[in-house]
Amino acid sequence: MSAPGTFAATDEEWAEHRPAVFGVAYRLLGTVTDAEDVVQDVWLRAAGADMSGVEDRRAWLVTVAARRSYDILRSARVRRETYVGPWLPEPLLTGPDAAEPVLVDESVSTAMLLVMEELTPPERVAFVLHDVFGVPFDEVAGVLGNTPAASRQLASRARRRVAASRERPRATRPERERVLTVFRAAYEAGDLEQLVKLLHPDAVYVTDGGGKISAARKLIVGGERVAEVLNRVRRRWALAGVAPCEVGGEPALAVFRDGELSLIDTFDIAADGRILAVQRVLNPDKLAHVRLAR
Repeated sequence: MSAPGTFAATDEEWAEHRPAVFGVAYRLLGTVTDAEDVVQDVWLRAAGADMSGVEDRRAWLVTVAARRSYDILRSARVRRETYVGPWLPEPLLTGPDAAEPVLVDESVSTAMLLVMEELTPPERVAFVLHDVFGVPFDEVAGVLGNTPAASRQLASRARRRVAASRERPRATRPERERVLTVFRAAYEAGDLEQLVKLLHPDAVYVTDGGGKISAARKLIVGGERVAEVLNRVRRRWALAGVAPCEVGGEPALAVFRDGELSLIDTFDIAADGRILAVQRVLNPDKLAHVRLAR
């Protein structure tokens, strides 16, 4: 038991705020592993801190998590320059099978995390802290080491980038679920004609193998080409068994091989129901934390 006034006096309070701590770290880093490391660091920091004068403990914890994530993010940007092939965020299960509670909104979707990956680290921190978690700009400035005005400008630039990515209307949740149901049946049946119908003519296929497993190291573009590659990979790898799941708050598909999870596909689907992108995570390091039964 910690001394009076310290955070760890109540485990219930930590359990209440832990999802927000994990949530800010995952949105900033795009990796479950790093986010979990941040959660552990924040817990150790909070357990030894005198919190008696802190009125908003959630905001304090989120800010501490953001500061630690910012340090990791800057070094991660350097590592990603040498990453083998395309980079995709680690799949975060957010449905009933989720092991990690997280505050779910559009900002944890694969599409949004890829947009945020294009931001500078300061822009990403300013946007996530202020626009997603409502942290005032004077506190954001404390994390970034600048002024509230500078933090406001960073968030504004990030907001414009995010808004530009939303210009093309996307499918509603029921429509996405319908499309993936049809896609799943066509994929399992090897129905090339149906797959081509589901894919936009300019559809993009992105595979993240990280150099750990065979995967395309460049984007594959074109509905027919994407359909052919999906079919070819399914046959070559003897993939069998596709299960629906939820990743980043959106419908996704988990594909199995010999009863073991082999990959997770997330999708970008237009308002007309055509698939704009298939984003496939194959890197075993990014799937290690996922617990899904076939």
